[in-house]
Amino acid sequence: HIIQRGNNRGACFFADADYVVYLRLLRELAVRLACSVHAYVLMTNHVHLLLTSREKDGTASVMKHLGQSYVQYVNRSYKRSGTLWEGRFRSSIVQAENYLLRCYRYIELNPVRAGIVEHPAKYRWSSFDVNAMGKPDCLVTPHPAYLALANDDAVRRSAYREMFQSALGPSELEQIRSAGNAGYVLGNERF
Repeated sequence: HIIQRGNNRGACFFADADYVVYLRLLRELAVRLACSVHAYVLMTNHVHLLLTSREKDGTASVMKHLGQSYVQYVNRSYKRSGTLWEGRFRSSIVQAENYLLRCYRYIELNPVRAGIVEHPAKYRWSSFDVNAMGKPDCLVTPHPAYLALANDDAVRRSAYREMFQSALGPSELEQIRSAGNAGYVLGNERF
């Protein structure tokens, strides 16, 4: 689970075209650097990504190149200079068996918690429509934990949507936030 915030919590996306460019760059880099993107949300001033890498430093490489390329695009487009991001991205390793689907929900419910939309399906810049509704998007790769929800695509998407009938509890939110902000592992003691 990766989190990257705008400098001083300032905006990172200023127009629809910016979100499109960010997602295109993420797609290109994920393919080139052997990473799978399972869930994402792009908020005005930060991003959440759920990635799996097939290489040791794959996620770090994706984020390094993504951050650099996107900042260059923003600086050229808006005739600005300097940093866009608040330092290096934050991340936590997530135990698939117990926590991965919670992270999917945490990420895709972000616009709901922020009061931007009433339901994640109403937010354009997230993976919810892919994971819950089956919208085609070559950026998103289903994780085995997501695939294990059901053998049939329609049943799986229905089971996934059912998970969004309730919000994450306060302790679940705190676990995910703490792990992401401090770089802790999100998992049980055995993990």
